[in-house]
Amino acid sequence: MTGENERKVLLSFSLIFAFMIVEVIGGLISGSLALLADAGHMLTDAAALALAYAAFRFGRRAADARRTFGYLRFEVVAGFINAITLFAIVVWIVYEAWQRFQEPHVILAGPMLSVAIAGLLVNILVFWVLTRGDSEHVNIKGAALHVLGDLLGSVGAVTAAIVIHYTGWTPIDPILSVVVSLLILRSAWALLVRSLHILLEGAPDNAAPEKIEGHLTKSVPGVAAVSHIHVWSITSGRTLATLHVRPTADSDARKVVQAVEEALRSQFEIEHATVALDWNGETDLCSLSRSFVQGHDHAHHTYEYDHSRKEHVH
Repeated sequence: MTGENERKVLLSFSLIFAFMIVEVIGGLISGSLALLADAGHMLTDAAALALAYAAFRFGRRAADARRTFGYLRFEVVAGFINAITLFAIVVWIVYEAWQRFQEPHVILAGPMLSVAIAGLLVNILVFWVLTRGDSEHVNIKGAALHVLGDLLGSVGAVTAAIVIHYTGWTPIDPILSVVVSLLILRSAWALLVRSLHILLEGAPDNAAPEKIEGHLTKSVPGVAAVSHIHVWSITSGRTLATLHVRPTADSDARKVVQAVEEALRSQFEIEHATVALDWNGETDLCSLSRSFVQGHDHAHHTYEYDHSRKEHVH
């Protein structure tokens, strides 16, 4: 979360919201479904951008006793909601297109083309603003995907206006609306999968448990085994992990833990890791371990190394 991201989102919201009103008026005057569909998309764009801005503002709040990670996850929720609204847009466009096929409307190509071109230019500007700098942030990416879908909608509206002006063939208007909706659907699915993966606390691609286990056992001296690896993201770029490490020699436990934490930071960008120690000679009896699944039904004991007291804590 940066001030630059906040400013980008606020500026984009202002541009989209202002032109949405223009496009609604233009769609009603010209009778174009493509323009009205684009205006409807712009409405959800404006809502998505407003939600993204609110996410940044809330996300800056400090952690408290009830929310120990603060409000960082609010950004991911905003991205998830953006994806759901994109699906709703697709349904609405397809329904309206079907209605137009059943009952064709008169379309004024001149006003439609003027508004569509203006909308295209506004969307290009907003998309350019959003994709400068940090464009992979899940919240920025969600807003940018909304605007990209809207930009494609503007292209469809311009194309439809040109075809209607020169041929008078009005079915092109709902047809291109449906084509654009399919492009929106693809973007919506990608955003939905990404945000849902974070909400379900899935491991980031660059920090899969098997990658972490392989790297630590091969590259960190003194590590005999790594187990119980859990990796997840609070939000984009904020990765956390918990894991158990068995040192080759118990006497080197402190150095091993420090080396593991450094390896997690440098290799996997995990800024917050909780490393528990499995001591030599003890059996892993955790209910999540392989040994327990195979029939060991006993209580689980977790041992961690207390750095301040330099002793083993049960």
